[in-house]
Amino acid sequence: MRRTNKWLLMLLIAFAVIQCIQPARNKSGQVLQTDITNMYEVPADVQRVLKSACYDCHSNNTRYPWYSYIQPAGWWLAHHINEGKEELNFSDFGSYSLRRRISKLRSIENSIHDGSMPLSSYTLLHRDARLTEEEKRLIIAWVGGLRD
Repeated sequence: MRRTNKWLLMLLIAFAVIQCIQPARNKSGQVLQTDITNMYEVPADVQRVLKSACYDCHSNNTRYPWYSYIQPAGWWLAHHINEGKEELNFSDFGSYSLRRRISKLRSIENSIHDGSMPLSSYTLLHRDARLTEEEKRLIIAWVGGLRD
């Protein structure tokens, strides 16, 4: 067998083996008492935007796309979700101190205003997470109303 074919076979075997190493799923299926929706009144239109653009990385309930079951994409996605939840977790929002909640609300407002959220790498594959100008204004106004 030629050297190139051996390398291709080894790569194929390695790719098949890593498919057995699946990351843990971020899916609790429940709304906790500490969820932001239990702390504040969240209008339906705001909730819709949060669920489509934010909750996959910033809550305990991720909607997984088909490619998340293929490694190493699944590992990359799991890492991304863990980082997002570490920064802000809407499911645990009520467990934050008042000072931290206010800080997170400011961060939400600033991130949406400056366009750093949702991440462009996320919206590239998740078109429903792209925020329109109207949706941005809606979220910013809602967050501003909470901070006042």
